[in-house]
Amino acid sequence: MKLTSTLITKLLDQHHLLKAAPAGDLVFDFMHYDTRQLQDNTLFVVKGAFKPEYLEGQDQITGLVTANPMPVDLPQWVVTDSQKALSVLSMAFFDNPQEQLWIAGITGTKGKTTAAYFAHAILQVTTKGKTALFSTVDRITGPSAADRKKSDLTTPESYELFKDMRKAVDHGMTHLVMEVSSQAYLRERVYGLNYQVGAFLNISRDHIGPNEHPNFEDYLAHKLMLFDHTDRVVINAESDHLDTILGHARADHDKVYTYGKGGEYTYQSLDSGLHESRFTVAPSDLPEMTGDYRLNVPGDFNESNAMASLIIAALAGAKHADMVAGLDAVTIPGRMISLPIRGHGFVFVDYAHNYASMKALLSFAQDQYPQGKVIVVVGSPGNKGVSRRADFGKVVSQFADSVYLTADDPQYEDPKDIAAVIAKHITNPKVQVHFEMDRIKAIHEAIDAAGPEDIVVVAGKGEDPYQKIQGKDVPYLGDYGVVKAYRKELSASVQPKQVSEQSTEEGHD
Repeated sequence: MKLTSTLITKLLDQHHLLKAAPAGDLVFDFMHYDTRQLQDNTLFVVKGAFKPEYLEGQDQITGLVTANPMPVDLPQWVVTDSQKALSVLSMAFFDNPQEQLWIAGITGTKGKTTAAYFAHAILQVTTKGKTALFSTVDRITGPSAADRKKSDLTTPESYELFKDMRKAVDHGMTHLVMEVSSQAYLRERVYGLNYQVGAFLNISRDHIGPNEHPNFEDYLAHKLMLFDHTDRVVINAESDHLDTILGHARADHDKVYTYGKGGEYTYQSLDSGLHESRFTVAPSDLPEMTGDYRLNVPGDFNESNAMASLIIAALAGAKHADMVAGLDAVTIPGRMISLPIRGHGFVFVDYAHNYASMKALLSFAQDQYPQGKVIVVVGSPGNKGVSRRADFGKVVSQFADSVYLTADDPQYEDPKDIAAVIAKHITNPKVQVHFEMDRIKAIHEAIDAAGPEDIVVVAGKGEDPYQKIQGKDVPYLGDYGVVKAYRKELSASVQPKQVSEQSTEEGHD
């Protein structure tokens, strides 16, 4: 919608953001924060390390919202926080789509994407295909393939967030399940947004570094902000720092929905294999949850994520049949994909990217093949999540027999330097450490080294179609694509009789 100067001033003042406003009656046809995305008569929000010279020759900009007055002859709203202002004005520009959606927000160090896909799958059944999904992997705003796109951030910038919500509403969506990262609150990407349900899965050290959170306490504090903006709260009773988490939640909520061991809503794991798991949920005051489930994703640790999704769905009005159908059919791109390779055991591809998710994944792999070796391919991103490097060294020391350290979105850092830090924290002398910065070669070498009873875990990129190098998205086949292509190559090199036998395993993809 068009933004008038009266509305802009009113909104900024209501949120205590306004320091100064221009005179006159103004109307803006467009709004943005990126000078590459301008249209005629744009209200431009200045954010980040923006320099006045960036405005030179930008005739399409006819007004500014900025924390620091700019030395240009344009109407300017001076605000205390331009990130918050961007969120408030984006809501209005896209005609407040959040008010037309039932929204669930999910946070946690690990499992956000998995739980979001689970809840989305169930609510897709409940709403007959009218549930949107904003995740680390995909943003789904409608029913067609064109309404699905790869995500660049777990929680996008507020402008993109409300833009995609508007798309979802225009496509007939009534519900939204979204991941909410600590960065979303640190960077004010979700300022002013409220949720019908907020779920807190777990907490462990992550996203601590020069460009992220200065320490764990700050990281946890930003995770807990979800509770301040949600009607009903769901919490994993097995999370670390539970007393702090519950204390924050109960300060403003009479009822807190806790699940897992020691929680109000409990379940029992029945069976967990390489391709599925089964569990049963005990009776409770949410009767639609009660009963048995088959989860179309391996790993008993995913049953906890499923419990969070079941409570979310129950609070949204889902029936038991919807829950059974959704979990039975759900698939998650790049998560816990297993591929058997004749003579080389099983290869698992997963987005695991921090200590907690890697520990759960490697522990599961070790349990499934106790007689075999666990071979890991892993790297760590450059210029963020610095604490992960030591964490990866620690978890590899605990659960791996050998590791191939490689590149994983190195950005402006040398991947060899990142790998060296990980290696420094591998304290188990029995772990064989290999260095290969070409990620495709590293995956090939790990598979070549695996025997029939071994498991290769390729962690970090899943099906991501690029590597972030020197500020650019460099095309990449994706870990799953690399493994699948190499399996085909290995299959082609065996005798005809063996090829025939190999074909019987294709159904495991």
